[in-house]
Amino acid sequence: MKLRKIIFGILYIYVFSQALAQNKYTISGNIKDKRNGEDLIGATVVVVGTSIATSTNAYGFYSMSLPEGKYKIAFQYVGYKTIIQDVDLVANQKIEIEIAEEKIELKEVEITAERPDQNVRSNQMSVNKLGIKEISRIPALFGEVDVIRSIQLLPGVSSVGEGASGFNVRGGSIDQNLILLDEAPVYNSSHLFGFFSVFNPDAVKDVKLYKGGIPAQYGGRLSSLLDVRLKEGNNKRLAVQGGIGTIFSRLTIEAPIKKDKGSFIIAGRRSYIDALIAPALAGNPDLKGLRLYFYDLTLKANYNLGKNDKVFLSGYLGKDEFGQASFGFNWGNQTLSARWNHVFSDKLFFNLTGFYSRYNYGLGAETNSSGDGFKWESSIQNYSIKPEFTWYLNPNNTISFGAQSIFYDFFPGEITIKVAGDESKNRLSSKYGLENAVYVANEQKITARLTATYGLRFSNFNYIDSSRQDYDQSKVELNQKKRPISTAVWNSPQFLNKYWNPEPRLALKYELNEKSSIKTSYMRTVQYLHLISNTAASVPLDVWTPATNNIKPQTADQVALGYFRNFGEDNDYEASVEGYYKSMRNQLDFVDNADLLLNPNLEGELLNGKGRAYGLEFYVKKNKGPFTGWISYTLARTERQVNGLSENNWYPNRFDRTHTLSIVANYDVQNKFLFFNDRWRFAANVFYGSGTPVNLPTNGYAYGQYFIPHSPNNIRNNLRIPDFFRFDISATLKNKKRPEPENGELPKNIIKRLKYTYEWELVMGIYNTFNMRNAFSLVARQNPAVADNDAEVFQANEVNSGYKSSGINNVYQKFSVISFFVPSVTYNFKF
Repeated sequence: MKLRKIIFGILYIYVFSQALAQNKYTISGNIKDKRNGEDLIGATVVVVGTSIATSTNAYGFYSMSLPEGKYKIAFQYVGYKTIIQDVDLVANQKIEIEIAEEKIELKEVEITAERPDQNVRSNQMSVNKLGIKEISRIPALFGEVDVIRSIQLLPGVSSVGEGASGFNVRGGSIDQNLILLDEAPVYNSSHLFGFFSVFNPDAVKDVKLYKGGIPAQYGGRLSSLLDVRLKEGNNKRLAVQGGIGTIFSRLTIEAPIKKDKGSFIIAGRRSYIDALIAPALAGNPDLKGLRLYFYDLTLKANYNLGKNDKVFLSGYLGKDEFGQASFGFNWGNQTLSARWNHVFSDKLFFNLTGFYSRYNYGLGAETNSSGDGFKWESSIQNYSIKPEFTWYLNPNNTISFGAQSIFYDFFPGEITIKVAGDESKNRLSSKYGLENAVYVANEQKITARLTATYGLRFSNFNYIDSSRQDYDQSKVELNQKKRPISTAVWNSPQFLNKYWNPEPRLALKYELNEKSSIKTSYMRTVQYLHLISNTAASVPLDVWTPATNNIKPQTADQVALGYFRNFGEDNDYEASVEGYYKSMRNQLDFVDNADLLLNPNLEGELLNGKGRAYGLEFYVKKNKGPFTGWISYTLARTERQVNGLSENNWYPNRFDRTHTLSIVANYDVQNKFLFFNDRWRFAANVFYGSGTPVNLPTNGYAYGQYFIPHSPNNIRNNLRIPDFFRFDISATLKNKKRPEPENGELPKNIIKRLKYTYEWELVMGIYNTFNMRNAFSLVARQNPAVADNDAEVFQANEVNSGYKSSGINNVYQKFSVISFFVPSVTYNFKF
């Protein structure tokens, strides 16, 4: 009822304001790619000779209100021809625009996904946008383009090491990132333990990462928003692209459902590591039936129902398998989202989204030929509906408002055990949650130089369960397991706990001049989910749980301040420096020797604390010319304080990385050099990161040949692994330039069309070129020199970097995921 009143109130204001604005008219419409009909996100509409401008939303829609009169309107998108159109504005007009890619000289190559002055003019800060063209130029493991690995080269983004699932943003854990694929959340973004992401690059259209200043329409996570948008499919003609790589291949098909009305895209990938190494393992009975692969399928369709209505349907299905005949585990994501766009008027745009998302994971083993063993399964799934309105009130105000409701189903797990033909099951009861939110926000141009975006999100969470446990709170601040003191059970799920939280958002931008600006932002975020993990890095089998009567919602406040500057006549260079401070509450840690798997008293093993993260981010990027790329450096700390741990002092988080440096360089050959010509492109990455913390014993005892580790002071994350360094290179050879059709029209015959449309490239790369053995973690080992002593105390000094041992009695052994250089060759094609 309250939501209905709010929506009708805003609509009333809208109608009333329309009546007052009698001398102003609106131009609106969509901007599309002329080649394939794709909506262009972030295309700009500028009134020539003024500072009045707007940009298209995530669906390519724009709206601009102006006084009656004659104007020259410029429609622009980076890398595309600018269209200037004369408009005699005496009534509202709908102008649909299709822009063609610009045939530019090589020396003017642009790779940025944004307009040249976006760095300074945009009101957003702590936001990075990467286009697929930009991502595809970055050298990658096995030559495979990867979204998640690419964003880890941006300032403020890191991971705990090679092969770690997920990523960390400004001191947040991996579960604090809201990862959306066409609006549907993805709970595990990794294939093969973090080596690849779940996003097929051939199907991805746009990638945007918010590290701060997250818009009010998004919530549910503390640290960041990764918004991944899929291509809509070519609505002009059949198009095919794909690639054959070192360890997997991919194929994408897109075509019109009805030309210029609707289209679809379907993209699939499958790895074949298991097939490649099977011959080498044929004589090893322990690896019989090896399973080591992943696959995924991405689909999307859209259709124009009329001039004011468009519908979309997107889906994703992916799975990983790892194991052999007697042991293994698997995990996978499934998402489905349906959206309806409706244009109520030239000023009011509406989008309705409904989605389903599921993440499931399992573990199993057979101990003998008779089939004895166990099988464990767990999952999280949710359903949501989200109506959103965008009201283009006038050139100085754009108001967005809407709501969202999400229902969660948490299945902690079920284990099936089979012994001597007898089967038994142990199942933890499901938990449920209902999250609701309403929001309103306004982007307001206060003066010619000052712009503000302000809004409020108000969220509510209901914890639903058929049982309730309360724990002995006398040990809440001790590093000891808490025992349940009362238990209540019902026949059906009950609403047990409710949480209400306001989430204000504010962003300010002041333009010092055409080349520079200062920006600041504040946001409060709330997260009603927790990822339960006590491993060095998250693994696919970690457990998701909601906020309950014992586990409080996570909350955070972040402030940021930055200076943004462009250089060059055409904004060829952009630079920024940002500082941030984030305070987090209700952060979970664990008692020593916590048991997290299928534990009905899991909440008694958890400790509640607080966190803080602060840092400086430096970023310089070159957008144009034969030489492009960027340099990013982050100086940061992220810490926790949990009563009962580390003598109640602040201690570094597992993903605390003080120094992070990334250099990304691309060079398009112009003039012939040796045997290289303008068909060649070269790229290189340099990545350096200081060591992350690790929890290791500082003392130990040797009894005969056994080593018993011991940490007398209970200090968490007391040591650091060695610093990380990696250098990657790649070279790309492209096909010769294709001729243009004589009459400008492609032949209808597909075979004849290949003469003009078939393009290929051969990508050759070396990952970890210098053969660095970067440590993922350290393992304490007994020194063989004293192994025969009946009792020896092992002392350890702090490990800061490099391989160190303490005196003669203790040694730390490095564990590396990739300890050698990895060459690759990939053949990509499209037509």
